[in-house]
Amino acid sequence: MTPETALNPARLITAALVGLILLLVLIIKFKVQAMIAILVGAVFIGLFAGMPATDIVAAVNDGIGNTLKGIALLVGLGSMFGAILELSGGAQTLAVTMVKWFGDKKAAWALGITGMVISMPVFFDAGLIILIPLAFSLAKRTKRSSLYYVIPLLAGLAVGHAFIPPTPGPVLVATMLNVDLGWVILVGIFCGACSMVVAGPVWGSICGKNYQIPVPERISGQENFEESKLPDFWTIAGIILIPLVLIIFNSLTGVSPSMKALAPLFAFLGEPFVALLIATIAAMFLLGIRHGYSMEELEKIMTKSLEPTGMILLVTACGGVLRYVLQYSGLGDIIGNAVSSMSLPFVVLAFLVAVLVRISVGSSTVAMTMAAGIVSALPGITDLSPLYLACTTAAVAGGATAFSHFNDSGFWLVKSLVGLDEKTTLKTWTVMETLVGFTGFVVALIISLFA
Repeated sequence: MTPETALNPARLITAALVGLILLLVLIIKFKVQAMIAILVGAVFIGLFAGMPATDIVAAVNDGIGNTLKGIALLVGLGSMFGAILELSGGAQTLAVTMVKWFGDKKAAWALGITGMVISMPVFFDAGLIILIPLAFSLAKRTKRSSLYYVIPLLAGLAVGHAFIPPTPGPVLVATMLNVDLGWVILVGIFCGACSMVVAGPVWGSICGKNYQIPVPERISGQENFEESKLPDFWTIAGIILIPLVLIIFNSLTGVSPSMKALAPLFAFLGEPFVALLIATIAAMFLLGIRHGYSMEELEKIMTKSLEPTGMILLVTACGGVLRYVLQYSGLGDIIGNAVSSMSLPFVVLAFLVAVLVRISVGSSTVAMTMAAGIVSALPGITDLSPLYLACTTAAVAGGATAFSHFNDSGFWLVKSLVGLDEKTTLKTWTVMETLVGFTGFVVALIISLFA
């Protein structure tokens, strides 16, 4: 169902502006939960614009249903996969092994790469808490500022969390833009790798020289996993690569004549929920049962991991409502025509919208959701190539990552864990997040020129 109602353009634009301002005021001023605020804002836009009640109801139902059907399974499976990886010590395995390979002098690079890989299946907060003791132990051993190692770790975690599926952010944007996840992964890896280098080892080195931050006493005494009890490195790497490889192969068989014979097989195995299901089952047996955990224990851990996914799914679904209200009201056509007259590429528009919401609201999830909702309602978006849409997805992710400050929970988490004051956190963490966002956007913009 796609209602189309001829509404007054001036009234539509006014409704959208007032509705978005209302949404931001509800979140920032009155601390209304993001899901409620987005839903109220979307319904207000429809009512103020003069949409028939039936069209508003249709936008809500279609927005919820069409958005969740693309990401609900992925977010749930990804959470369970990450929980098993966390439980088994797989994150520590990757970090410890990478540091040994790179050595203390290049350990910052090892932490950046590890953070990028770990944050794909594991939530940012969990990955940071798990791995930061290793960064502190390196700082203590080498007598460097803790920021020399913490910043690269943070950059890697931020990059994986923002750009590379199966982490929820790019999955929800890709779903709303209807772009193949294989292309999103490929573009995300390029954007993420460049961002990690600039915001991680390079910026971390500068921070380490300018800010002598000691290891917090309350954390320096924490014990790490005994290395003898950690799972095998190649087992961890192989399990994490399962969904990425299957999804990418599915995309490649669709465009490569030499791989046409394998297309039916990878069309099934490379379906994102199938690929992630295979990886989760492999993790259950190789990291769970083989390491002494019973099925009952795994069931409890995996069930508990689903608790935070409710908020993610509902906020995302309400973002879908916003998208369908804008589309069904005809506002998407108006914005699209305005963008066309300005000759502003979709990639740039997506980044700017995400940045503005990120600065205002703080939540990267809300920023991604709102930006994707607005961009996906624009006319002509469905005619763009998969590669260009993947670049647009990366641009949204970049904009939703930059400029973390006082209204972002990540800001306060990093401040408290690393033992920084607000001013130093702004000068280090906020700049790092901004470097991640802008570098990823620039890389996505460059790739989009060839799409």
